[in-house]
Amino acid sequence: MERLLCLGIEGTAHTFGVGIVSSNGEIIAESKSSYIPPSGKGIHPREASQHHSRVADEVLRDVFNKSGVKPSEIDLIAFSQGPGLGPCLRTVATIARALSVYLNKPLIGVNHLVAHIEIGKLMSGARDPLILVLSGGTTQLLGYEDGRYRVFGETLDITLANCIDTFARETGIVDAGNPWPGPAFDRVAKKGRNYIPLPYTVKGMDL
Repeated sequence: MERLLCLGIEGTAHTFGVGIVSSNGEIIAESKSSYIPPSGKGIHPREASQHHSRVADEVLRDVFNKSGVKPSEIDLIAFSQGPGLGPCLRTVATIARALSVYLNKPLIGVNHLVAHIEIGKLMSGARDPLILVLSGGTTQLLGYEDGRYRVFGETLDITLANCIDTFARETGIVDAGNPWPGPAFDRVAKKGRNYIPLPYTVKGMDL
């Protein structure tokens, strides 16, 4: 089977990223640029989308330079179609469509959350995992059945990712130099010495 090259464009929230990936799963090159919100503040959708517009040309040039692949050698273009922040999604879709028309290449919209899952499966080699997705406004427990992902459970109020993000800002764990909650919690957790038991769970309830 002939190897295909896909140019992937992601920009659902704070980061505008581009990668060139082969049909056998090889990540040939990637480049990205992140919008950094003011200290103690969350992501402002319009400002993040403006950031994506400003850096798109630079990031695209960088990924082609790193890969040694010519734009004409790309076989298809994929972009993050959602879910995500509206202004950011519109910016990414516009960039992807313009490239598709200019290069005369097929355009494929990709579900952002399914992409998270599939790259995790590719990198880990997992064949049939039980999946917990924590991403922005989404918290879902998923499994794959009959050709599609099935939702086994999800939060009924605030999502875990947003809860973590808000908690990190309110407690000052994140700052201008380290604005992302995940790595910040990892740093704090490594310093911890006291084990705190979790509350009991109610069987049969949602997340």
